[in-house]
Amino acid sequence: MGATTAQILAEKEVGHNIVLIDVKKGLAEGKALDIWQSAPIGLYDTRVKGITENLHETENSDVIVITSGLPRKPGMSREDLISNNALIVKHVTENMVKYSPNAIIIVVSNPLDIMAYTSYITSGFESQRVIGMAGILDTARYRSFIADELDCSPKDIQAVILGGHGDTMVPLPRYTSVAGVPVTQLIKKDRLDTIIQRTIKGGGELVKLMGTSAWTAPGYATARMVEAVVYNQKRYFPISSYLTGQYGINGIFFGVPAKLGKNGIEEILEIELDEEEQKLLRRSEKTVHENTETLKRILEEI
Repeated sequence: MGATTAQILAEKEVGHNIVLIDVKKGLAEGKALDIWQSAPIGLYDTRVKGITENLHETENSDVIVITSGLPRKPGMSREDLISNNALIVKHVTENMVKYSPNAIIIVVSNPLDIMAYTSYITSGFESQRVIGMAGILDTARYRSFIADELDCSPKDIQAVILGGHGDTMVPLPRYTSVAGVPVTQLIKKDRLDTIIQRTIKGGGELVKLMGTSAWTAPGYATARMVEAVVYNQKRYFPISSYLTGQYGINGIFFGVPAKLGKNGIEEILEIELDEEEQKLLRRSEKTVHENTETLKRILEEI
């Protein structure tokens, strides 16, 4: 996942230097070397380097991308997963912010919203400088399934997904369009409901097929966020943001549409929701709140 993000950024020449880090000696160094040796063929100049230690190589980074973490294994409880990955994300955040106190942090580790909160609390950064990558990936899956259904280009499809990254995410058909036409006019409700359910289970579908989590689509999603920060694009993306009253939600990271630029999150876009959409949003909020409270108890014990 991290290496894929780095490769995409290098090919797009987003920034001058990319540093890969891994705890397993040789892995980041090898991945980075492979990407750099592709430069003469891929025709890019971005330098890619891998390290295990020597974190001073990352000094004054503009963006920190955290993909570290363990996958959930059979028999592992939700609390076990949160506990294990909170320790990892906390450690990574502590080490990275020492060298790059002015960076923007993008968290990709799972459980996504909870790990974004971990990095936020650990870093001491302003909330707009810590962001979770989830909604861009979720909407990409949603849009790709709609493109299959309509046999059209995914480029012409726009969509919004709110909520936590997982089974309680909230795709919004009312805010989904194809070349400006509401998707509800193009796809029957039963088919659209099937697409929504497939989107919600999108990560699990890939794990069943490959035996591991996806990396290409998440890599592209993360690279888009990095690009928006580095080039100050001020793009609206569905991303996990720390909420302070927006949508009536306080104190958690939650998926919402937000404007992303060089300073991180510059604005959170609040959209009108009908009664059913509000109901689904509150269900998702409840789940993320519960997981965040679990995290807080774990952090107190660390």
